[in-house]
Amino acid sequence: MDFKLLPVTDEDMAQFKRDMQEAFQKGAADEITELDEEILPEKDIDESLSKKGAFAYKAVEDGKMVGGAVVVIDAEKQHNHLDFLYVKCGVQSKGIGQKTWNEIERLYPDTRVWETCTPYFEKRNLHFYINRLGFHAVEFYNPRHKDPHISDDMLGGDYFFRFEKTMK
Repeated sequence: MDFKLLPVTDEDMAQFKRDMQEAFQKGAADEITELDEEILPEKDIDESLSKKGAFAYKAVEDGKMVGGAVVVIDAEKQHNHLDFLYVKCGVQSKGIGQKTWNEIERLYPDTRVWETCTPYFEKRNLHFYINRLGFHAVEFYNPRHKDPHISDDMLGGDYFFRFEKTMK
């Protein structure tokens, strides 16, 4: 299979956002019964994309967009952030997330530390980040220790894990 990680173009952006929203919605629905709210509003994606140093990438396999990621790169400090990583619904568990991450690491070899967060209920993410990608849980946000970067209206916003991966 031919896999590539490419910058998202203006023509790709609407589909990129829809696919990401669908993947996040399904992931939450698999863990939360009677889910009746939008997990990843478009405004959250737009906020991430508007950050200084933000880059959006699409994962393409055999000519089809199968996932993607948004990273925020601090070229000076090289303490970079993975804002979003998703695999399109219907193609999970085929190594696409791993390939996507491997390409991100290859694109940013000077990175000293990668950081990301995920809600407590995303068991697949916990496994993926810790067991597959080598991140370490370094902080657990909860109502008594809130993440200042996460809004109170975000589902699970009170319960998040923060991960870091120190590069060699």
